[in-house]
Amino acid sequence: MQKIALILASASPRRKELLRRVGLQPEVHPPDVDETIIAGESPAALATRLASAKCRQVADALDAGSDRLILAADTVVVVDQAILGKPVDQDDARCMLESLSGRTHQVMTGVSLHRTDTRRQADGIGVTDVRFRVLDTAWIDWYLATGEPQDKAGAYGIQGAGAVLVDSIRGSWSNVVGLPLEMLPGWLEALGLSFQDLSVQPTRLP
Repeated sequence: MQKIALILASASPRRKELLRRVGLQPEVHPPDVDETIIAGESPAALATRLASAKCRQVADALDAGSDRLILAADTVVVVDQAILGKPVDQDDARCMLESLSGRTHQVMTGVSLHRTDTRRQADGIGVTDVRFRVLDTAWIDWYLATGEPQDKAGAYGIQGAGAVLVDSIRGSWSNVVGLPLEMLPGWLEALGLSFQDLSVQPTRLP
């Protein structure tokens, strides 16, 4: 059976790597969507709205002639219902890390899947609770020196050196990275697809 081409509507190298690790080889088509927050919009609503908008934009830009699956996602880090985006500078990153220190926050990833031949779309969200250890000045100075915080929502990356800042998680680890892989098969089924319709052989790990 011919495999269905997977289009990743995201410029995130971390999402591409997550998909590669489970045997998927997406073609990348980064979207260009206005990510301005609507007044009164909840973090979950923002993540799902942006994922859906990214998915639709890429779907509209592609030819509808072949059967392809478009996947888009948007991840937000939330503490006290406040959304933490990517830090603008070192001081901003420090403030974010201080706000997460010793506390539990949520990582929400909205996901949207669109099948081009049927024009059916499935949307969902993954939520993971992440608890940080107490971070004193030495911890924060050390982590800032790694350079990791600068392009990460919430100023940390759990897949890198930021892993040692975490005390515990409840829920999907891959969701914190940017895509809840555990939920993907269920969303595919909603579109009449199986994981095997997309998958090639999983990449051998070193």
